Amino acid sequence: MAEQNKPDVKAMMARLNELQLDDLNNIDWENMGSWPLPGKIIFCVLIFVAVLAGGYFALIADQMSTLTSAEQREITLKKDYENKAFRVANLDAYKAQLAEMEEGFGSLLKQLPRDTEVPGLIDDISAAALSAGLQLNTIDPQKMTRTEFYMELPINIEVVGGYHEMGAFVSSVASLPRIVTLHDFAIDGVGKEGGLKMKILAKTYQYSGDEPAPARGGKKK
Repeated sequence: MAEQNKPDVKAMMARLNELQLDDLNNIDWENMGSWPLPGKIIFCVLIFVAVLAGGYFALIADQMSTLTSAEQREITLKKDYENKAFRVANLDAYKAQLAEMEEGFGSLLKQLPRDTEVPGLIDDISAAALSAGLQLNTIDPQKMTRTEFYMELPINIEVVGGYHEMGAFVSSVASLPRIVTLHDFAIDGVGKEGGLKMKILAKTYQYSGDEPAPARGGKKK
């Protein structure tokens, strides 16, 4: 009895093969109950496929886009977490490095002359020139200028002497305990005895946290 109720698949396939194009054109859409069984099956399959496609584009596609965005955000958050975890793990090392930098910065600040030390620095530069055997014609501090982190005091210097003596003078100035840099030097011949005259710009610095020192008059010799 159960075997009689089973659909005859072979018979259905045979009826599908018998369908002609004219049969499809003559379908009565208002009376679907009169359709042959293969037509009903095909129509149901088409409806099922259309429902699946509509459900995918209406629901699943939007959810897939949300899932992709969430996955990308997850990757970004993981990288951010790894960076922060690395910083936390090396926090003590960073603190030690910061303390070392602050100590070094403080040491550099101590090398910047204060306004009360500028006259002594000028005396040191003068002594370096005389010790090198040079004739000091001019040592003239200019107007103090302000930069972002420090004050800058230019000093024009003019000396006369031999080439080697000038080298010794530059070396002496560079080895002073306070920071002094030398710029824009020019050497010209002077007299018939082969002497040389050097003009050079020295710069010393003062921490900008202090009030700028007023420029002092030139010292000439």
